[in-house]
Amino acid sequence: MPNSPGSSIDTVGRIVATGLGEALGQPLVVDNRAGAAGSIGIEAAKTAAPDGYTLLFASASGMSIAPLLRKNITYDPLNDFGFVSLVVVMPNVLVVTPALPIHSVAELVAYAKARPGQVNMASAGNGAASHLGGVLLQVMGGFDSLHVPYKGGGPSVGSVVSGESHWTIAPAPATMSLVKSGRLRAIAQSGTRRSPLFGDLPAVAETLPGYDYSGWAGLLSPKGLAPAQVEKLRVALNQALENPKIRDALAAQGAEPRPDTPEQFRAFLQRDLEATARVAKAAGIQPE
Repeated sequence: MPNSPGSSIDTVGRIVATGLGEALGQPLVVDNRAGAAGSIGIEAAKTAAPDGYTLLFASASGMSIAPLLRKNITYDPLNDFGFVSLVVVMPNVLVVTPALPIHSVAELVAYAKARPGQVNMASAGNGAASHLGGVLLQVMGGFDSLHVPYKGGGPSVGSVVSGESHWTIAPAPATMSLVKSGRLRAIAQSGTRRSPLFGDLPAVAETLPGYDYSGWAGLLSPKGLAPAQVEKLRVALNQALENPKIRDALAAQGAEPRPDTPEQFRAFLQRDLEATARVAKAAGIQPE
């Protein structure tokens, strides 16, 4: 697990590990190796023996974003690992501070266009998913907001709660409890279509066709894992994701099960890398 304990990806990963362990008939140990934008844990998985006993719970931050934004990455996300399956997709939620007269994507676009230089967008930092997702929204909506990067998702979401920033697009687990309490107003989610996880909350794509910037998590192995072992893991994962207890726990985190094949997962990652590169270019972000 290349993410810190308690993070949204870690929480989702532990839910999946519980279900996968039950399906395999043996417990899985979640080993957090956080740091350096996930590259410490990812590198540890890359160099592990391909024996089926070490797996990587990968996400967009380490596999799609970090390789484009960091010069010292020592792994190739497409060619240095074995692919097992995509696990979940996690739509982000577009939220505004409730003091604003904004209740839809169209109203946010119109409000920002009418007030150039006066509307702030918070993010978890330069190059974070919330930054790139927000840039994509502005490019497709044809408006500008002043980017205010914070040190992490918590402070960035908190700035919208306080009204210091006007809007952000952030993972569902970081926003929905604040939405339910009335401290944030959700106006859309980032999936390509409406989701039962979010009730009647519309997709951004209903206003800006083609918008899609959701988080995801998938299961990788060290390169060279035997096909029979890959298939055994994939079948067990499918079984775990059909477990109502696991599905309910994932739904509480805003995560939709999306298991697929190794080939489909690799193609998914390739598309995500290409899309992230386009957004990073639009944002003017250079590798550091």
